[in-house]
Amino acid sequence: MLKIIFIIAIIGIGSISTNYAYSQEMSLATFQESAQIIIDKKINQESIASITLSSSNIQEITIPMELEEKIRENKRIQAVVITNQNNCVLGVYDQSCIIINIERNPEDKGIFAIQDSTREIADLYIDEINQIFDTNAKFFQVYIHTNDETNQALDTSGIISGNGIISAVYTMPMEDTGSMYGKLSSMLLSKSIRDGGGFYDTASILSMNQNAKMSFSITPTESKSLLQLRISVNNPITSQMEGATSKISPLEFFNTEDLNRSNYFSSGNYPLNSIFQIIILSNDETNVSDVSGTIIPTQTIDGMQMPMEITKKGWIFDPQKGETIQGKYIFGESESINENELKFSLGGNNLQSKEADESVAVVIIITIVSIGTAIFYLKGYKK
Repeated sequence: MLKIIFIIAIIGIGSISTNYAYSQEMSLATFQESAQIIIDKKINQESIASITLSSSNIQEITIPMELEEKIRENKRIQAVVITNQNNCVLGVYDQSCIIINIERNPEDKGIFAIQDSTREIADLYIDEINQIFDTNAKFFQVYIHTNDETNQALDTSGIISGNGIISAVYTMPMEDTGSMYGKLSSMLLSKSIRDGGGFYDTASILSMNQNAKMSFSITPTESKSLLQLRISVNNPITSQMEGATSKISPLEFFNTEDLNRSNYFSSGNYPLNSIFQIIILSNDETNVSDVSGTIIPTQTIDGMQMPMEITKKGWIFDPQKGETIQGKYIFGESESINENELKFSLGGNNLQSKEADESVAVVIIITIVSIGTAIFYLKGYKK
């Protein structure tokens, strides 16, 4: 059975700003908090609720500069992942893992050459990683990812577990998610982010769920690394989500009635740094219906639905129908959203969207990466 370890959509890295009517200025910070639900009726028949805290600034998610540079300078390293996910790769049972993902060297001929080359690189980093994160992971195996089914279904890059990615896997005793998250979040997240609450508090609650698992990943890019701390809970598809018509109450997946933004963003206007996202994969075509909250007016730019008003909270569904439904909810100027604002159904006849009070034209196009084409991290699939 396929297992999704880590999926996260990037809304943006770095800072940008744009001017709107009414002289409002919008910025995008390096720190991002994201709540995501995947309802997978097509491949795994399970739901995944997750909270991801991410940044490209090592002052916000703190790792030693020397380690970050060392990882980034080796162009074959795709990612470093610490996780207590069940069966992090095939053959690992009831253990936590440190995974160092290496791009395959085309000059390596044969499986033994691939394994030796991968381990040679990974062994250069594991001692330092163990020391920094207070772990004692030992080499287990080199795992070659060959299954690309879900990358194709989600139209994603498979940067961590797609075809051609090789994982050097190091294992250590399994750790309880609550204690592991408490330890790593206090070690990694700056005090101002922890004190800011928001999705961090929701993640702390989620970490206590008996099915909760966590991951921390370092994904290098050309000039910086994307750092992500993630808590997820997998559950079987419920009868409420099956059938031609189903009702979706997203916050039930997080066992909360409200989702609050972090106070870390209180010093400026950062409407896109707190995002709620949902992806629904179905075997048959369906459609969004009976939306309780607001649907934000959009315009199509380069094939994507772009919000015409960032200061208003509400849904953007793109697409609204098909075998894959994708939606994101932005907070606008609000500091929280409640369960009633997020409820909707699938398969009904009425969209029931509310019109925004007034549309505001975007002067400079905002970069919003749609969920369907976003990069998803730590796939770790296996049969």
